[in-house]
Amino acid sequence: MIDAHTAGPGPLAGFTVGVTAARRADELIALLRRRGAAVLHAPALRIVPLADDSELLAATKELIGCAPDVVVATTAIGFRGWIEAADGWGIGEELLARLRGAELLARGPKVKGAIRAAGLVEEWSPESESLAEVLERMLAAGVAGRRVALQLHGEPLPGFVEALRAAGADVVVVPVYRWMAPEDLGPLDRLLDAVAAGGVDAVSFTSAPAAASLISRAEERDMGELVLGALRGGVLAACVGPVTALPLQARDVPTVQPDRFRLGPLVQLLCQELPARARTLPVAGRRLEIRGHAVLVDGELRAVPPAGMSLLRALSRRPGWVVPRAELLRALPGAGRDEHAVETAMARLRGALGAPKMIQTVVKRGYRLSLDPSTAAKYDTA
Repeated sequence: MIDAHTAGPGPLAGFTVGVTAARRADELIALLRRRGAAVLHAPALRIVPLADDSELLAATKELIGCAPDVVVATTAIGFRGWIEAADGWGIGEELLARLRGAELLARGPKVKGAIRAAGLVEEWSPESESLAEVLERMLAAGVAGRRVALQLHGEPLPGFVEALRAAGADVVVVPVYRWMAPEDLGPLDRLLDAVAAGGVDAVSFTSAPAAASLISRAEERDMGELVLGALRGGVLAACVGPVTALPLQARDVPTVQPDRFRLGPLVQLLCQELPARARTLPVAGRRLEIRGHAVLVDGELRAVPPAGMSLLRALSRRPGWVVPRAELLRALPGAGRDEHAVETAMARLRGALGAPKMIQTVVKRGYRLSLDPSTAAKYDTA
């Protein structure tokens, strides 16, 4: 459901952001709303409950039966979840005994904390928090004939696994928190409809499977190219990191990612990217900034009805120039041939702007934005 609540004209006020996350979605949504965004939440995946995960249980029993030489822990929440699930199955102490005898490699500081909280000690952890560096170290040390347990967190790592196996390792994949398609596809379908119609300004992705799931569902509904076209055009695809972006980039969708692969930097990136895409014009002595579903007039947020936003965008494509009624009518969704619909929508738009002089009526011709004369030459499109 779209929540249009905004706490003042923050950097994301007037923009709508789609959120595809299932895990930590509440945290991401809170960060976005705090900065003024309207949010359309549509989990693209659901997490298989650990207690019901037969694959995780089978992998755990396999490692207890035949101890690993090396264990690679990739995420803190995944490692903790694995230990907790084993406890729930009554085999927690047996698992910890096997892990104590193995060389523990932690991808980053959070994972190190989870390992130590379990009473274990890591052998090594890269400062870069990069799995590529972990793989490089393992291959340099040699893995031939060694049994390696790789704890995953939802996302498969085929390149990592294949490289280890090609080097002679016996790899046991530990799939913690596997993801599947959501049971209720309604929210995801509504997000896809909004993306295709340009009803959202950005879609955030926090995992590669979520991005792949969104594309897959679009294709199931025979709207794949429509959705991909929107993501290649006016709808920004914001990914938490480069791995998350891979399914989108494989379909020629441009993406943006923060330097640090965390939710906070992802939101900060959206706060930079979306306002930079907004159209800002000097109109009738005012500063007009056209955002996704609203405008800022001299920094004040003004909600504008969808029909009014359609007219405003049409006028802003040729600021200062007369746009005929017939062209504005075509810009109104579902208006038919009645030019009176333009007049009605225009009256509501002027009311929403709170400054009627910003849009001038040109009798028998159409309407135009009252672009300030001192800057008109900059926007000359004749």
